[in-house]
Amino acid sequence: MPAGARVTGRLRRHVADRIGDGLPVSVAGEGLLGWPAAHAAFVDAVTAALPDPEPVAVLGIDETRRGKPRWTRAADGEGWVKLETFETNFVDLAGTQGLLGQASGRTKTNVVAWLDERGQAWKDAVEVVAMDPCATYRAAVAEALPHALIVADHFHLVRLANQAVTDVRRRVTWATHGRRGRAVDPEWAQRRRLLRGYERLKPEQFARMWNELTDADPSGKILTAWIAKEELRRLLACARTGGHRHEISTRLHRFNAWCADSKLPELERLASTIEAWWPEVLGFLQTGITNAGTEATNRTVKTAARTAYGFRNLDNQRRRVRFACTRRNRRVTVC
Repeated sequence: MPAGARVTGRLRRHVADRIGDGLPVSVAGEGLLGWPAAHAAFVDAVTAALPDPEPVAVLGIDETRRGKPRWTRAADGEGWVKLETFETNFVDLAGTQGLLGQASGRTKTNVVAWLDERGQAWKDAVEVVAMDPCATYRAAVAEALPHALIVADHFHLVRLANQAVTDVRRRVTWATHGRRGRAVDPEWAQRRRLLRGYERLKPEQFARMWNELTDADPSGKILTAWIAKEELRRLLACARTGGHRHEISTRLHRFNAWCADSKLPELERLASTIEAWWPEVLGFLQTGITNAGTEATNRTVKTAARTAYGFRNLDNQRRRVRFACTRRNRRVTVC
């Protein structure tokens, strides 16, 4: 043992490894070290294992919520101030660095500040930025990384289309029955199949959905919204076939024409969103890059927070989360 030490370095490393495997600090040090000593051992081990982020070519941006909303006294002692409950995550989508870091909040100022801290050489290396359809992040990237190509994640675009189908279905149900949908209503019974891709429906499932909704909704609004959703999915599927210009133009025209001819406000709003984000959608169609890696990191971020039963100290949270989201530090499962 080092001079003046009360525990061996091997014990400290053992407890730090247990915390790194996902155990809470109190559980990892139970019977061995107290909470402060166990946490200090983990901090010493992590500090050396988490270097500064290296330049990346493809950057992913998304947000996660940090616990429940909390309030604190204002600096002047008068009134209360709501603490920031969101963290913006920056992920390496093309390399092996995993989570690069986190910025407090999800505002343009905070995102730009985090990127500026990396330096101009680091920012110049970023070629593509993948994100959800968020105007705040788009404005931040356009300011901090004007040369980078912004790509809209196709999963969230399909989610917007599914939400439009759901909104139309609910509106038709209220107009027809004057109440919410029930199990006896065909449109309610088929609500899950309406959100499923056409190619994932068996022929008998599709025939039953189509026939029941034709009888339940003579106006055809629900099926009209479903067709618009499928037209958008076919447009996004052009990324898998090479993103040829003539194919994209044909699919885009069919989608916009169908939404315009439907006269449904939900579909008109969906088409307006696609038009507003078309440069970013086109970026996805041409590159095929998605934000799936960032979404997977978000899941790990939330898992680490639940394992620790929440964090009071922001520095402790970011250190623990980044260690858990760095791929080379993840525990390998042996089958």
